[in-house]
Amino acid sequence: MQKPKNSESLTYAIIGAAIEVHRHLRSGHMESVYETALCIELDNRGLSYERQKVLTVNYKGHEIGSFIADLIVENRVIVELKAVKELAAVHEAQLIGYLRLAELQLGLLINFNVAVLKQGIRRIAV
Repeated sequence: MQKPKNSESLTYAIIGAAIEVHRHLRSGHMESVYETALCIELDNRGLSYERQKVLTVNYKGHEIGSFIADLIVENRVIVELKAVKELAAVHEAQLIGYLRLAELQLGLLINFNVAVLKQGIRRIAV
């Protein structure tokens, strides 16, 4: 399979993989289950990713903390997975923070705890 060349086709491929996971597993699992299944789908599509990537927070030259991004796909898109009743503003803020730390511009926030996965996907660009 040919790797997506632009961000739109890459996010389309990631969303397609997530839809496949949701089609098989539905809602009701922990985030880690969806993450593992999504990694299998990304592998099947020939997409590279880093899982549980540590992002450090620096302040005036001092490392003051760190966060963990669920997935970074093709070194271009951060994918943050949730299994919550509904997405909240804090989830979007978290992803925006991750994007800034990783110096990336595009992220997907995916909530698997929905009847139709399309309702649980937010695309964030900074």
